[in-house]
Amino acid sequence: MPKYVLASQSPRRKQLLQWAEIDFDIMVHPTDESYPQHLLPQEVTVHIAQEKAASILPLVKHDQIVIAADTIVVLNNQIIVKPVDRADAIAILSQLSDATHHVITGVSIQSHRKKVSFSDTTLVQFHPLSKEQITFYVDQYQPYDKAGAYAIQEWIGVIGIKCIHGDFYNVMGLPVSRVVQALQQFE
Repeated sequence: MPKYVLASQSPRRKQLLQWAEIDFDIMVHPTDESYPQHLLPQEVTVHIAQEKAASILPLVKHDQIVIAADTIVVLNNQIIVKPVDRADAIAILSQLSDATHHVITGVSIQSHRKKVSFSDTTLVQFHPLSKEQITFYVDQYQPYDKAGAYAIQEWIGVIGIKCIHGDFYNVMGLPVSRVVQALQQFE
């Protein structure tokens, strides 16, 4: 039985941990993703990640370690949630066009004995995107399960991102090198 349990259905987080050659199982439990309104965006992601990990912790063995994460996009101090439909995805990407936003991922690593949580922030700047580019991306990739209505590793990231400052993999959904360091220190 693997030592680590990923509390996420995200194929991107799964892929990143596989690339880091971490042996893990996946276990997901429905979790309330609401949060106290007074929290700062970095605190929101950590709060939700902690809730995700805590919901799984009673279901794992005492020697297993749970890894949970939550990613949000913040533009002009406003949290941009996942799009609810095509029109919303187009509207979100139109807001991100020719703008710089923050991608914040909160991580919580928990065992029955210990808990470590942190957030990581990456700045992402898009080139101006045309209505045709945005519509093409939304129709071809249907980014409805993605914070900010996009995935950096897909077409829109390849043609649309002008620059990033910070961890590329954080934008994919997990600051994996920081997670690996935290796991090494967790023991």
